[in-house]
Amino acid sequence: MLEIIPTSESAVVCRLPPPASLENQQRFWAFATHLREYSRIREVVVGMNNVTVFVHYPVDFTRLAADLKKTWQKTTALDYQSRLVEIPVRYGGQWGEDLTEVAAFHHTTPENIVALHTQPVYTVFMIGFQAGFPYLGGLPESLHTPRRAEPRTLVPAGSVGIGGSQTGIYPFASPGGWRLIGHTSVPLFDKNQLPPTLLKTGDRVRFIAEKIDL
Repeated sequence: MLEIIPTSESAVVCRLPPPASLENQQRFWAFATHLREYSRIREVVVGMNNVTVFVHYPVDFTRLAADLKKTWQKTTALDYQSRLVEIPVRYGGQWGEDLTEVAAFHHTTPENIVALHTQPVYTVFMIGFQAGFPYLGGLPESLHTPRRAEPRTLVPAGSVGIGGSQTGIYPFASPGGWRLIGHTSVPLFDKNQLPPTLLKTGDRVRFIAEKIDL
């Protein structure tokens, strides 16, 4: 059931109960495409298992909610013809400091963690947190790992990490609490390119193990 919650005088969040899934994200992508055709809607931002809708003020929230629910009921999941992007990763060592801990948490070896992490083809559910940071869906349940109890004050750009049920890549150096298992030299953001971000919503990603440092 779609829940619609006002967040300001001119915005609402439309969300589904967790967990997020590829089918839900595909439906939200299609939903956003439909909403962008409405003249009274200023902007639509797709998040994780939700969409934020910004409308022109003043707003009749009762009517808006009814229209949004009507549109949602008519919306079906949109299967994008997306790109497949391969990301080379050096796992473990100084760039993947948490690889051994992640392996211990799952009662297995670092080599098996790398094998499991490179097996799926992931989907970019959304871009957020940083410009170009991909939240990737499709992490095997056997790799779901809690975030660090104490976040690092500095995570190097290019770090590949696991946070809960997702995996992702840090485009820029920043604080962060995800478990770092590797590093890529592929830039995820380049201001001289158009668009500047390597990945976009709906893209598929496969990690390629270049090396495992233990």
